[in-house]
Amino acid sequence: MRFEVLTLFPGLFASFLAESLMARALARGLVRIEIIDVRDFAGGNHRTADDRPFGGGPGMVLMPGPLCAAIDSRLGVPGVPPLVVHLTPAGRRLDQALVRELHSRRRLIMVCGRYGGVDGRVAAIHPGLELSVGDYVLNGGEIPAMAVMEAVSRLVPGYLGERESLEGECFSEGMLSAPQYTRPRIFRGLAVPDVLLSGNHREIDLFRRREAAKVTRAARPDLLDPDAPRAAEPRRAGEPDREPEAPGKAESRVKPAGQDGPEAGKDAGPHAPAGHGGDSES
Repeated sequence: MRFEVLTLFPGLFASFLAESLMARALARGLVRIEIIDVRDFAGGNHRTADDRPFGGGPGMVLMPGPLCAAIDSRLGVPGVPPLVVHLTPAGRRLDQALVRELHSRRRLIMVCGRYGGVDGRVAAIHPGLELSVGDYVLNGGEIPAMAVMEAVSRLVPGYLGERESLEGECFSEGMLSAPQYTRPRIFRGLAVPDVLLSGNHREIDLFRRREAAKVTRAARPDLLDPDAPRAAEPRRAGEPDREPEAPGKAESRVKPAGQDGPEAGKDAGPHAPAGHGGDSES
């Protein structure tokens, strides 16, 4: 997977590329990332790449000349034809379905706006995908670019190390993830659900699927039903689910210690929890 990022502030990407899974993926050649300074394509001693907007208004606007020249330089590089991605609030909202689409393109040129925005002629001359990471204001497109690169890179085989780490994540099956637990077995009077310590992988899988559906219905019902309204306020971390439980269901909430049988006070021992989600840093 190849990313080419056009930015006025290449230094913002230094720690992102030098740490954790992304650094390992770059070292192993799984991902290739080039950070291009747009000012290198600006003329004059000051390498000016922005100017005041015609018609007045606050802020500065990125000039079309340096940006288009930077894009032109990347389009001339041999290899897979790239998709030009304009990071803008007016774009298509990033979700996991779009992440999979971007991964399939194999090469992305990402244009990071700054200040008051980008001259509108840039997208007209170099059409591609306009992409937004959400309805809020940032200083520029650099953080959205990092979000896109990380989300897409996670789909690259070998990036996570364990394929299972990807298969159980949020949105991989159109739902949020079930709550996860690790040692100690009891923490501040709250115990890990018994089923996760049972060693019965079928029951553990069923439990997690039920919990994932429950969390999704409570926090993001729109993921299960596109016509459903978004939850007005997300459930706070650790807040008990208020949904009545059907008789005979495995206890899904973290239980107070003492309701777990005579062995509740003992640690789970050397055995790791039955599964985990997210990144593996080991």
